[in-house]
Amino acid sequence: MTDTKPGFPAVADLATWQAARDELLVREKAHTREGDAIAAARRRLPMVEFDGTVEVTGPGGPMPFIDLFQGRDELVVYKHMWYDGAPHQGQCEGCTNAAWHLRDAAYLNARGVSFAVVTTGRWPEVAAFTAFMGYTQPWYSVRGVDGPAGGEMGYLTAYLRDGDRTFLTYATTGRGNEVTNPTFALLDMTAYGRGEAWEDQPDGRPEGRHPCWYWRTEEDGTPSWGPASRPTAQWTRPGVTAEATLGRDGHCH
Repeated sequence: MTDTKPGFPAVADLATWQAARDELLVREKAHTREGDAIAAARRRLPMVEFDGTVEVTGPGGPMPFIDLFQGRDELVVYKHMWYDGAPHQGQCEGCTNAAWHLRDAAYLNARGVSFAVVTTGRWPEVAAFTAFMGYTQPWYSVRGVDGPAGGEMGYLTAYLRDGDRTFLTYATTGRGNEVTNPTFALLDMTAYGRGEAWEDQPDGRPEGRHPCWYWRTEEDGTPSWGPASRPTAQWTRPGVTAEATLGRDGHCH
């Protein structure tokens, strides 16, 4: 059988498919090796020393940033954007996407690396949000904190500790944050991809939509960025209800 719906991949026998797959594998291996080379260059970046005694706020109250290392020498932090005063459904969908995929640091810890999420929200709001989301990773408020320990949100950052000294070693944002999210990599393996307009798609495939279009959904699962939508993961929370407002201005991708 060779006839398929318009826009479907061409149908071939297994040997033909395997030959095409093997040809693509050469490119995939080259991509992997280039990624290894970039990681090697990343490890050779200089680092920036900063004051690790600057105070952040967690469940136990104010504490020095260096305590986020939990006694380990390395620390990875996701900096979660925040909308002051917004209800849970109005918080950042992009950062929810990232934080939802970073729910366990067991393998980071086994390698001697701690993990935390920081945000500029007031601690009572942050505590309520993390309880609603069911997050077990440590969260902290860095409200009013400038420099490497705080600063602009929406970044994935790496730090190094040498005794009482703390250093920023790496930071990335935008699509650099995709390393937190295996969903993207899995979608990239599928025939239709992410369904976003920027993707290079064969003729006849479904028309792509704006980036991140499925990050917010309505109660019935329909992707939407309207006032009754929520960051998609929130619909899994016990007792969640539909709301009529995001309680915020604008949105972040």
